[in-house]
Amino acid sequence: MEILNVFETTPWLFYTAVIALGLCVGSFLNVVIYRLPAMMERDWRMQCHEYLQLGDAGIDEKLQQLSLARPGSACPHCGHKIRAWENIPVLSYVFLKGKCSSCGVAISPRYPIIELITGLLSAAVALQFGVSLETLFGLILTWTLIALTVIDYDTQLLPDDLTLPLLWLGLLISFFGVFTDIQSSLIGAMLGYMILWTVYQLFKIVTGKEGMGFGDFKLLAALGAWLGWELLPQIILLSSMVGAVTGIVMLITGATKRQQPIPFGPYLAVAGWIALMWGHDINRLYLSSLQ
Repeated sequence: MEILNVFETTPWLFYTAVIALGLCVGSFLNVVIYRLPAMMERDWRMQCHEYLQLGDAGIDEKLQQLSLARPGSACPHCGHKIRAWENIPVLSYVFLKGKCSSCGVAISPRYPIIELITGLLSAAVALQFGVSLETLFGLILTWTLIALTVIDYDTQLLPDDLTLPLLWLGLLISFFGVFTDIQSSLIGAMLGYMILWTVYQLFKIVTGKEGMGFGDFKLLAALGAWLGWELLPQIILLSSMVGAVTGIVMLITGATKRQQPIPFGPYLAVAGWIALMWGHDINRLYLSSLQ
């Protein structure tokens, strides 16, 4: 545990290490955000082909071999393999002036933005919890929520490959009282799922339409497992308010159409992260205002 002692006695080194780690993880999250939905679609197609006894005909060979580790990152326009010095978070984008070094086609600024956001949010978690177990698991939750937010925004999918491990990890760490105790965690997981499932069923009965996806249920269940049932009302209220305001603004500005579905996962993720950081303080402030 010598490294922990160094971090405790040298805070600037601890925060620098967390930011650097966050930037690197942000680079990996870009891969997850891009590839995981493609891998899910490939698996669905292969399952359909298997059911219809069509074999692998019509499924691109490169897509069949796609994973989070392989093939290496490359320019989507010219296929240029990204070299190590071209893959340094944020700095490489600045050095390359936002263009591929081979073909000169512009690189989306979303890549360095996600890296930078991941680094900054990682630093915020470290500042909040210090050198502790809470920081370690808080970083894991933060990184997963970032990936889920962008994937849901892009595809309106919340992959089970992320939500279910997040749920089980939340239950596991509650045994050690990292953010809450096991009783509150279990109740939070059950209530988190059942609350949105009930809203979904009522909405479907009234309108005949599906108001949200099952991934939203699993994400709220995961947040309940991590943070406990006491913070669920806060997460639901905050995510609903932000979602409603954002939806109205998008309708007014024409960014979305009236019948176009709006993903709810990003609002749950943002509300869950706020609850992770300041949830109990917000609850105490609210309760004190009632006295």
